[in-house]
Amino acid sequence: MILSTGASQFETLDALVKMDVAWEQVEMFHLDEYVGLPISHGASFRKYLKERFVSKVSLKAAHFVDGEGDIQANIESVSKELLKAPVDVGVIGIGENGHIAFNDPPADFNTKEAYKIVTLDERCKRQQVGEGWFADLDQVPKQAVTMCVKQIMACRHIVSAVPHGVKAEAVYNTVTQPVSPVIPATILKTHPDWRLFLDDASAQKLFHI
Repeated sequence: MILSTGASQFETLDALVKMDVAWEQVEMFHLDEYVGLPISHGASFRKYLKERFVSKVSLKAAHFVDGEGDIQANIESVSKELLKAPVDVGVIGIGENGHIAFNDPPADFNTKEAYKIVTLDERCKRQQVGEGWFADLDQVPKQAVTMCVKQIMACRHIVSAVPHGVKAEAVYNTVTQPVSPVIPATILKTHPDWRLFLDDASAQKLFHI
């Protein structure tokens, strides 16, 4: 399985660790990590998943994206593990700018790489500040390693839990607009088994359709 991170996934992970799952048979991968951010930093997604998920279930294995050291070698290593078998479930969030993972608009829908280094756009960085991970925009890393769109779409099943009012615009655009790299999450609509879960706050703009 693949797991998302960020403030919108707190409730999802809380629910997930309480489910009756044979976790000892599950291998977990994660979507993205900032370039150059140590795992000790409060915004590290490796730290996030270790504290909120990996430490609470007994997984067969946990494979992390490492944005430190020899990043290309890290990408090659985690990609090799990822491609050993099909991914059954992807828990894929949607960002305030409509991104999936760190595939900010306009997203690359065509690359066949499993992971790559990307430059974060300003709205993405503002979200990270707004969620409290960084004090200001200058502290947000300029780049990240992200799982690419084709790799995300290769999951057999995709679940997107997208709560909170700050996601209302992104949810509305994802649901109502044509598939386009300008709104990366719209590509999820082409997946044969995509499930979107909202709360009243994130769905508020859809009530008026």
